[in-house]
Amino acid sequence: MKKLDIYIIKKFLGTFFFAISLLIVIVIVFDISEKIDDFLEKDAPLSKILFSYYLNFIPYFVNLFVYLFTFIAVIFFTSKMASDTEIVAILSSGISFWRLLRPYLISSIFLGLMSFYLANFLIPITNMKMMEFEKEYIRNPFQYRERDIHMQIKPGTYVYMESYDNRSNRGYKFSMEKFVDNKLVYKINADRIQWDSLSGKWILKNYFVRELDGKNETLVKGEKLDTLFNLHPREFTFIIEDIKTMNYSTLRAFIEKEKLKGSQNIKEYEVEKHKRIAFPFATIVLTFIGVSISSRKVRGGIGMHLGIGITITFAFILFLQVTTVFATRGDLEPWLSVWIPNILFSIIGLYLLKVAPK
Repeated sequence: MKKLDIYIIKKFLGTFFFAISLLIVIVIVFDISEKIDDFLEKDAPLSKILFSYYLNFIPYFVNLFVYLFTFIAVIFFTSKMASDTEIVAILSSGISFWRLLRPYLISSIFLGLMSFYLANFLIPITNMKMMEFEKEYIRNPFQYRERDIHMQIKPGTYVYMESYDNRSNRGYKFSMEKFVDNKLVYKINADRIQWDSLSGKWILKNYFVRELDGKNETLVKGEKLDTLFNLHPREFTFIIEDIKTMNYSTLRAFIEKEKLKGSQNIKEYEVEKHKRIAFPFATIVLTFIGVSISSRKVRGGIGMHLGIGITITFAFILFLQVTTVFATRGDLEPWLSVWIPNILFSIIGLYLLKVAPK
C-alpha cells in the first residue's frame, strides 16, 4: 500500500474506534445509573458487574452500531479532508477517484469481517455470560405462561399439554401421539407429567396407554410410569433473546429443530440468522455512500455532510425495521426483508459514486 492508503485507513479506523469508544463510555454510565438500584438490592459483586456484565456488553454494543459509526466516521473525516482541499490535491496529482476508493474498501471490508466475527462467534459467548448475570441480579425469574401447547418432537410424534410450570418442571393434561403413514399407532395420556433431573426421565401420573396394530388394540393404565421422550424442560424456558447466545451453525440447527416442532417464531429466528450476514455487508454499502456524499467541498462543510449522512443512516435503519415487520408479521421472506435495504442502498450508492466529482 502507498502512503495515501495508509493515511486514509488510519483516519478511517481511528475515527471509527474513537467515536464508538466515546459512545460506549456514555452508554455504560447511563446504564449504570439505571441499574444501580438492582445491583445494590441484590448485592452484585463489583468484579461481576465489571467483568461478567459490562466487559461482555461492549462487543454486543459495538456490533449493534458498527455500520452506523462506520458511516459517520467516513462522513466526518472525508468532509474534513474535502474542506482542507486534500481531496482536490489528491485528484489533481493524477490519482483517479476510483483509486482513491481503495483504502475505503479495505477499511470497510476489515470492519465488515470484524462485525461478522463478533456476531457469529464472539457475541454468542459474551451474551451468554451477560444473560446469566442478568438472570441472577437484574431480571425476575422467567415464568412460562403458554397454554394449550402443541409441538412435534420428532417426525410423526406429537405432544400436547394443557399447561406447563417451568418452576417445578411439571406439565398438566399431557398426551403424546405417534402416527405411521398418517395412521395413529400409539397414544399415551396422563393427568400430570414431572421431569426427574436425576434420571433424566419423565414421570407420568395416572397414565393411560393405547396401542393400535391393525384391528388389534391394547389398553394399559396405571398410576405411575417412568419413560423417555425427545423432550426436555429447556424447551419451555427458551425465550427469543436466547438465540443471541447461539453461533451461526448452532442457530441454523436450532431453526431446523423449531421447524419440526411447528414453532410460531420461525420468522424471527430466520431474520436474526440473515442479519448476521447482511449487517457486515451494510458497512461496505454505507462506506461508499458516505464517500460519495462527503468528498465534495461545500460551503456548509462538515456540518452539512454529517446532517445528510445521519439522515441517510436513520433512513436505512427505519427501512430495515419496516421490512423486518413485513417478514415477521406478513408474507415477506425473512432473507429478503433483511437484504432489501442493502440492495436499495447499493443502487443509491452506485448512483452517488457515478455523479460524485472526479
